[in-house]
Amino acid sequence: MSTAVPPPSSQATPVARDRGDACPGTLRLHAADDGALARVRLPGGVLSAAQARALGDAARRLGDGDVHLTSRGNVQVRGLRDGCGAELAEALGAAGLLPSRTHERVRNIAASPLSGLDGGGVRDVRPWVPALDAALCASEAARDLSGRFLFALDDGRGDMAGLGADVTVRALAGGGAWLGPGSVRVAAADAPRAAVLAAETFLAAALARGAKVWRVAELGLPAEEMAHLVRDRLTAEGIGHQERPEPPVRAAGPAPGIVGEALSVHVPLGRISAGQWAELTATVVTELRLTPWRGVVVPLPGGAAAGAAEALARLGAAGLVTDPASPWLRVGACIGRPGCARAHTDVRADAARALVAIGSAGPPLYWSGCDRRCGHPRGSHLDVVAEPAGGYRLSDPASGRETHTDPTRIPAALAAITS
Repeated sequence: MSTAVPPPSSQATPVARDRGDACPGTLRLHAADDGALARVRLPGGVLSAAQARALGDAARRLGDGDVHLTSRGNVQVRGLRDGCGAELAEALGAAGLLPSRTHERVRNIAASPLSGLDGGGVRDVRPWVPALDAALCASEAARDLSGRFLFALDDGRGDMAGLGADVTVRALAGGGAWLGPGSVRVAAADAPRAAVLAAETFLAAALARGAKVWRVAELGLPAEEMAHLVRDRLTAEGIGHQERPEPPVRAAGPAPGIVGEALSVHVPLGRISAGQWAELTATVVTELRLTPWRGVVVPLPGGAAAGAAEALARLGAAGLVTDPASPWLRVGACIGRPGCARAHTDVRADAARALVAIGSAGPPLYWSGCDRRCGHPRGSHLDVVAEPAGGYRLSDPASGRETHTDPTRIPAALAAITS
């Protein structure tokens, strides 16, 4: 989903964590009701053609066969059979998807998926992705980052602004990059290293305060205080910088269709079947890019662009969303039943049925199987949360209005809460 949101408040709210971060990875699997779950970090959402085939093969052989996209452009493989962890790690490692066993869960790097493809933005930030990944994996301190800590690389169009990243690097017109936290301009060549230093500053600040936190916002530090800590660290490491407020540009994620020298498709509820993945990988010339909005961008360099319309039609026929007016762009959901024991119902089935009745005029919705609301996106979405006794609680966070309903009455409940 591609709704842009306003910037977060400059005053953070402290959070106290009473346990360690159990976020899954490739080496640390999570036991779900539908089998074990692995989360594979893909910096920038980038997969080469060979890596995409290897990932699909692993999902078919060891899991439920599907590729599950996350809201950070990563992938989950679900339904893994017992005892296959070593085999999965070996397969993904051979494909180059596990470059560091010590840092594999902290390689959360989102990047503008259309960078260098559509003429948008102010510079192609894709070279920053491997540079940041290498600097991150080389940092001993960074091993202590939470699996939820997020880096975002924005090519200047502002599409990363709504992700709520812990460290953001945004390309600036005229050269250089804006870094947050820090609110400074640094040289483009220094941007990846500066991003890692900002993350290390967060870890040091948390340690100094005895705070068990996973994200920058959880420290509870005013934005200016955190900025000063980052600036001091940059100075100590010899990285030049000038104070610079965050650019105000806000933009949405890529719409489905042919965009510049690429195809863009949306994946309903982020779940790609084995057949759909095969169709996608057959379209890939060099790489594919998974987006934080549960979409896929396929660059079509050179002569491959001539067959873009035909390729897009094949992807649409496979069940992927190619129409920018599709109502699927405004609907998200957690895994729900039967995959999650905490969920009260099969929210994905209910979301699909309700979408038929709501049609193209409905507001953005996020369906959750319980009050934890896993995977909930940032932005102005209405919440549809399953209740233990049955039915749903429908609420509008912006207005504070809410109502209780069952899935068959969702359209009428929407009309009442948004009128």
